[in-house]
Amino acid sequence: MSSERAPQHDPRHEPVMFHEVVDALAVHAGGRYVDATVGLGGHARVIIEAAQPGGRLLGIDRDPQALAIAAEHLAPFGDAVVLARGEFTEIAQICEERGFTPVDGILIDAGVSSFQLDTPGRGFSFRRDELLDMRMDPDGPVTAADIVNTSDEADLAAIIFEYGEERRSRRIAREIVARRPLRTTSDLARAVEAAVGRRGQDRIHPATLTFQALRIAVNNELDQLETALEAAHLLLAPGGRLVVISFHSLEDRMVKQFIREHTRDCICPPRQPVCTCDHRATLRDVAKGGRTASDDEVARNPRARSARLRAAERLVEAA
Repeated sequence: MSSERAPQHDPRHEPVMFHEVVDALAVHAGGRYVDATVGLGGHARVIIEAAQPGGRLLGIDRDPQALAIAAEHLAPFGDAVVLARGEFTEIAQICEERGFTPVDGILIDAGVSSFQLDTPGRGFSFRRDELLDMRMDPDGPVTAADIVNTSDEADLAAIIFEYGEERRSRRIAREIVARRPLRTTSDLARAVEAAVGRRGQDRIHPATLTFQALRIAVNNELDQLETALEAAHLLLAPGGRLVVISFHSLEDRMVKQFIREHTRDCICPPRQPVCTCDHRATLRDVAKGGRTASDDEVARNPRARSARLRAAERLVEAA
């Protein structure tokens, strides 16, 4: 099957920017690739197809339900695909355990998947009234309900402001605390709406940024992304590519700064007259400014609107 057409599988999830992913990874026959957030296997499928003959792929995900579906979708590729349950922060350990080093390309599709948003009972969305959960790993120790019902008002406001970039965070936190306990997604959405109001012309629900903030906090997404980036680029063979798709500015800013730091020989303060850091570049930016989805893709898949892809290549002379 050609990678030039969209994979035809579970309609709940079309992989975002699949053409751009294959191009940015520079996928070639016989290559070894890691999809560190394999989800339902959409990106993994186009990558492993493009890597034939002889290519192999390791898919990692923390969500056992998604991993089971990915196994069905990728079954036609037999032992060319290996799947493992785990956090993408564990990428180095998982690759080592499976003898999957070094690698020619690593993909990280950050954030929550459409599958998780659309699956009833996961508590990610205010579109359904269900228990406040938001865990990507159902065995995770902390739920959104735990955070909204046990955090003090100042900490709650800080979470909503930092992770949701919500300027009305103090008002929202005050209303949440006043209404506790909050048990369901509807409880939380109503609390936010009561705090900030809702105008008929608003394009997005007023609770959108608060839900984003709590999801990031529950899953420790930003710290995990930082750890995964550091581990992933060290697994690359010379000339190997790291590709990251982000869906909000906090993630994208982190990826941008990571690539910028690792493409510079010196990271000393600008006014320091002599370099003392001994830092050496290990990466080359191969998607300067990042890439976004085409208008056609956004029309077909609105989730792609906020996606930004960044990519870097491991330098041949890197230590």
